Amino acid sequence: MHTRPIGLFTSAACGMAAGSTTLAITAVPALRWIALTLVIVAAARVVMAYLASECDNALGRTMRRIYPFGALAYAAIIGLAAATAILHDVEQHLQILLVGYAMTLGAGIAMGNAGRPLIAVGQMVLTFLPISLACFTVGTMPLVVLGLILPALASGLTYVTFNVFSSLMRQVRAAGESASLGQQMREQARTDPVTGLYNRTGFEAAAPAVLACVGARSQMALFWLDVRRFKEVNDMYGHHTGDRVLCEIATRLRARMPEGSICARFGSDEFLLLAPMTSRKAIEQLAGLLCADMALPMRVDGHRIESGASIGIATLCPGTPDLDQLMQNAGLALYHAKVAGRHQARFFAPSMTRDLARRKEIEAELRGAILRDELSIYFQPIMDLSTGRIRGFEALVRWFHPDKGELLPDEFIPVAEETGLIITLGNWITRTAARACASWPEDMKLAVNLSPAQISAPGAALGVLAALKEAQLDPRRLELEVTESLFVEDKHETTVFMEQLAAEGVTFALDDFGTGYSSLHYINKYPFSTIKVDRSFVSGPATGLRTEAIIRAVAEMGNTLGMEIVAEGLETSEQVEAVRRAGCTLGQGFHFSRAVPEHLALRLLEEERCMAARVLRAG
Repeated sequence: MHTRPIGLFTSAACGMAAGSTTLAITAVPALRWIALTLVIVAAARVVMAYLASECDNALGRTMRRIYPFGALAYAAIIGLAAATAILHDVEQHLQILLVGYAMTLGAGIAMGNAGRPLIAVGQMVLTFLPISLACFTVGTMPLVVLGLILPALASGLTYVTFNVFSSLMRQVRAAGESASLGQQMREQARTDPVTGLYNRTGFEAAAPAVLACVGARSQMALFWLDVRRFKEVNDMYGHHTGDRVLCEIATRLRARMPEGSICARFGSDEFLLLAPMTSRKAIEQLAGLLCADMALPMRVDGHRIESGASIGIATLCPGTPDLDQLMQNAGLALYHAKVAGRHQARFFAPSMTRDLARRKEIEAELRGAILRDELSIYFQPIMDLSTGRIRGFEALVRWFHPDKGELLPDEFIPVAEETGLIITLGNWITRTAARACASWPEDMKLAVNLSPAQISAPGAALGVLAALKEAQLDPRRLELEVTESLFVEDKHETTVFMEQLAAEGVTFALDDFGTGYSSLHYINKYPFSTIKVDRSFVSGPATGLRTEAIIRAVAEMGNTLGMEIVAEGLETSEQVEAVRRAGCTLGQGFHFSRAVPEHLALRLLEEERCMAARVLRAG
């Protein structure tokens, strides 16, 4: 009751009022002593309750231990006072006061102390039992009835007490279960269900505490990992296998987590590791270990899966614990790591912010340029090295910005590939170039470069065929140039794309041959009819006998397989003669012509036809 001060003070005040009234009215010595004791105990209970609730020391603990005994004693004194009044047949109204207060106290105990039912029952017994005994001792009919009523009342109140206690216990258990459930829900809301790591919400909640631990001689590093080929694993083997791959990656990350760090799965195939590090060298070492760990093959559900990851790293020095900026920097570094190739890690540098702004600017302007028709298609002739005649043209896109002048493809093509604009741009190039080629002589072929993103787009092959149909160009006059980077992922969509177009007569050229990893494998697997030797073998700084031998070997292989061999980047007559001797059948480069607009390409063809006609007439 000491936790409910109003009830305690009210009970004590009533007890002291009853005791004081008894002292003022009765002359019975025994009752006077009992009344005085009642007043003293009532006052003492108030003091004990205050000490028990307010003092967190030895005295307070002692008061809390003896408080229940005080409650029992107080009940016994009330019962004894009422019984004494009945036995001594004191003034009638005083008997009513003491018996009525005793019964009221007993009934109130049933509810007030229901949280401690044994004490409540004990108080009722000590209150009612003396009164019942006194009633039976006097023996009058009304008092005997009262003596019988009190045990019945006590039984009923005991039942009520235990019912209330049971209800309270259920509420306490429910509250405990609710609190536990709430804690579980909070944990679930912050935990990735697949890996058991933090999710985005959990990471953002836990990161500030980790950042606050940056010491004067330490720095915080954020590693942002992007898992390669995860979507392919999901598509090929199902989500169950994909989840197991994520769990394996999480296990490898946990094994490398420095003390005091946190790790999260931040997206479907992205992970974050926030770790306090001692130096730049330590960060580089951990990045190298993470790259190596992620590159290790894993055996999942009977499949050998080679994944790997690109990693962006940003560091935070003491005094600037800005999580948002740290994440933005790591994201930029991750982008550059992905551009750099497989299993790469890159640190954030301020120049990356400027590069991002430049890319965003180019992206916005490129979208507008496509709508405003600011782009143009130029054509570079591909020459027959044995006859010196034009065999076809390669279509190349040019952008003449109204304010900035000509923008090089190296500036805007990578941006188009990163943003997905390359699909729209590539379709426009194919469609526009095909319309131009339709007006050329029928023996002229058109070469168009394709980006891996274009080939992966839904309905890519149908888009190419639709462009040819719209331009009324025979599919056999179109040659699509692809680089070896297309085949690194070895996607099923690539095979379907090439087979579908090859069946219609479209041919394929392997561009930049010699700069990849396993070109011979690609030549054997895919329907290539042309190999374009990279310009670095023709006009690069390391050209010589070794590169000429490589070209000769490629040319011999191509001739055996019935393939055309194109030498790119020819700038001098000496280079032309060298690649012709080596066995190349076709060539292109500034030695023959730069890329020219459509009307100049037609002029080149007309001039060639006129020259051929003059030769025939002279002969």
